[in-house]
Amino acid sequence: MTLHTAVAEAAKKAGARLLAIHSPDARPADRAGMATAVRHNDAVALDGLRAELTAARPGAGWVEEEHETTELPPGEWWAVDAVEGNVNHVHGLAEWAVSVTLLRDGEPVLAVVHQPIGDLTYTAARGEGAWLDGAPLRVSAKRDLDAAIATTGQAEPGQERTYRRIGESVTAMLGRALLVRVSVPSTFPLLLLANGQNDVFWQYEPVLSGIAAGVLLATEAGAVATRIDGSPWRPGSPDLLVTAPALHEAAVTALSTVD
Repeated sequence: MTLHTAVAEAAKKAGARLLAIHSPDARPADRAGMATAVRHNDAVALDGLRAELTAARPGAGWVEEEHETTELPPGEWWAVDAVEGNVNHVHGLAEWAVSVTLLRDGEPVLAVVHQPIGDLTYTAARGEGAWLDGAPLRVSAKRDLDAAIATTGQAEPGQERTYRRIGESVTAMLGRALLVRVSVPSTFPLLLLANGQNDVFWQYEPVLSGIAAGVLLATEAGAVATRIDGSPWRPGSPDLLVTAPALHEAAVTALSTVD
């Protein structure tokens, strides 16, 4: 069994466990109820997933909370969001997934995102392309930002400066793009970008497990990924911009007014 196959099977098993406890009628009454459900989902998804990934790559580390916004040490690391879109799951929505990325010396090299509702599996390998259920993905061919669908999202709570920049950047992009969306979690707009259905994605203070898979999928489908000012992006960078190639310069310009 190849590493890619082993990772995809592990993600699908975790997704099946989550699907078994998903209810489209779920409506948590308060934040405490949401937190309890989120913790339960994490436990259900990680039961088996971590062990299977460790068995598949025994020498790889595991990205913990302290690594999410800092540069990783050399070597191989698993960046895993066992329930990407956990809040969506506990509210009965469909946009949640199991996201797994292997990073090597600070670069994403393998990614699997499995969305149980719809039974969709996105895969990518560095230098080998990106696929949805075996069909190749390709980013948009749009050349003008005024025809683009652009998306951003909130990463973590308690970041007042980031909230301000999100608001200002949405305002800046509203004046340039055709349509602007604010979405949680980050993976889904990046999947849509990889599939040519979105055109621009940016985020301030992203967490690595929320963007690593999407970055690899999008870039292997032909996208450009940098920091928001156009400088090189690496895991741990404090912001991210991913675009269809012809839109990158215009997106950098549009967001350059936000400090």
